[in-house]
Amino acid sequence: MRQINTEEITDTVEKICIDANYNLGDDLVVSLQNALNNEESPLGKEVIVQILQNAEIGKNEQVPVCQDTGFAVVFIEIGQEVIIEGQSLQEAINEGVRRGYKNGYLRKSIVKNPLDRVNTGDNTPAAIHTDIVPGDKLKITFIAKGGGCENMSRTAMLTPAQGRDGVIDFVVNTVKNAGANPCPPIIVGVGLGGTFEYATLLSKKAILRPVGSHNNDSNTANLEADLLEGINKLGIGPQGFGGKVTALAVHVETYPCHIASLPVAVNIECHSHRPKTIMI
Repeated sequence: MRQINTEEITDTVEKICIDANYNLGDDLVVSLQNALNNEESPLGKEVIVQILQNAEIGKNEQVPVCQDTGFAVVFIEIGQEVIIEGQSLQEAINEGVRRGYKNGYLRKSIVKNPLDRVNTGDNTPAAIHTDIVPGDKLKITFIAKGGGCENMSRTAMLTPAQGRDGVIDFVVNTVKNAGANPCPPIIVGVGLGGTFEYATLLSKKAILRPVGSHNNDSNTANLEADLLEGINKLGIGPQGFGGKVTALAVHVETYPCHIASLPVAVNIECHSHRPKTIMI
């Protein structure tokens, strides 16, 4: 058994909150550079150039790449041979978010009650998802999820008869209806299967994959390719100004489902894609 103190978890969460908001990942930057080469619209190209310049400014000056520094979503994979000592895991994570958003001068965007709309003042609580896995490590993945793209995400309970075509229609129409609101070029996470709530969780996990990676299952990878083609044929383009590149990637994750159900969820991610992972 391996012991990990919650203070180490808090310190790690604080660091990745700041790092994610200042430094875009290499996979995203490469994908944007490829998009610049593929985009035919002059205005679309200029938008992508500015996005890349903005990423450089964030990295060089250590400032947030977007004013919306997001809802803190934290995925924790806990090795079953790990013993966590100290305060509660949930409070340790929230304290890390609290420190990260204060010390990183990141915008606090969370309201305590959805109807009263009073800001909590420290960007907590985080949305925390926990999985128990083999081993003696603890894996922390943070993503800053902006409101504009999250608002455009959708879930549907299709019938099995609607099948693959129904899934494609739902995903493509979700992006079409979103238009410029999620700040394209976007990354589209699709959760397929499971239950109503599990499909939605899968769709968020899907956007955590390296940008442009493919599902290991060939049929699912083909679905990803067809969805990307259908979305980019919409012509929405970078920031909605028109063009070939509406989405940088479509990632699909699947799970077994009930014989009577075909759950599908679409989680849209903006071009300020900010996930970070650290293993303790």
